Amino acid sequence: MKFLKNILCVFLLFISSILEARPVLFVATGPSNEVIKIDLSTNKVIGKIGELENAHGLAGHPTSEYLVAGSMNRGGKKQSMKPSSVSEEDHKAHHAAQSKQGKSSEQHSFVSIVHPKHGHVMRRVKVQGITHHTAVSPNGKEAIAVHSTLGGISVLDLNKMSVITTVKTGQVPNYAVYSHGGKFVFVSNAGSGTVSKVSTKNWDITDQINVGKGPEHLAMSSDGKSLFALNVISGSVSIIDVGHSRVIKEVKVGKSPHGLAPSPDGKWLFVSNKGGDSLSRISLLDFTKQNISLSPAPYHLEYISDVNKVYVSSRKKPLIWVIDPISLQIVNEIQFEPGVAHQMVVMDE
Repeated sequence: MKFLKNILCVFLLFISSILEARPVLFVATGPSNEVIKIDLSTNKVIGKIGELENAHGLAGHPTSEYLVAGSMNRGGKKQSMKPSSVSEEDHKAHHAAQSKQGKSSEQHSFVSIVHPKHGHVMRRVKVQGITHHTAVSPNGKEAIAVHSTLGGISVLDLNKMSVITTVKTGQVPNYAVYSHGGKFVFVSNAGSGTVSKVSTKNWDITDQINVGKGPEHLAMSSDGKSLFALNVISGSVSIIDVGHSRVIKEVKVGKSPHGLAPSPDGKWLFVSNKGGDSLSRISLLDFTKQNISLSPAPYHLEYISDVNKVYVSSRKKPLIWVIDPISLQIVNEIQFEPGVAHQMVVMDE
């Protein structure tokens, strides 16, 4: 009887933990050195994670317990901040090792491994240059840091919390996204007009896909068959057949596009046009386009399936608009201070 009671208690705790889990939107806010937490059921800011260093890139995956935040600060200038999970002794030893490296270390930055539930930085991993965007693998074991000034990426082992390899992809790489099975990573190269297809088995480049001018943000379709590359200079989206590594369609969008996200049902692609103060909804059936005004400077964009809404940040204000994808009406506005909302990630808390 006692054994059955113990089993029942464990089961009830398990069920309770599932019921208590809630999807939370984590948003990197750049020079404010924080990630804000937004409750998606209320669209209210419910907390912040500090100790970061000008995080523009932020990535996570349901299979991973960590968020991965990049840094746009060269040389780890904010390393005077000690992560709460690191002892004072280890912190001092870390900086002593850095100082011995001299000027050669000035180009590096640090990627922060963040535990969202505990709310602090677990480890800082030194990488070869500043990090623009980040990505986490579907199995939650690896992460990508994209180094725009160095022409490549760093690959991090999230279990060992260390860099395992680097890959040169092209000029001014900007964004990375994994294929659905995790066998490949796609990296946009804004200076080369290409998207690199990188094998995660041996980290070799298997294809260089020519797209439009200035490809930056990337997004994968819900079925994993199509990759969308947003070409900032061309003002267009290249639709790539993932299986054949070729562009099958290029669609014109607005002025200075920045963020993009497909709807989970595969019907639409949403694009924020920073220079045109507008949001585009493109039909993926006939490629017709509908625009709405959105000002000022719509920036990063995420389609959040948990609430079936599109979240769009402003480049010029500490503001995130919540958009109904069908009516294209603003249903809410999330204001926060300070900073600007960059890469956004949904994780259960």
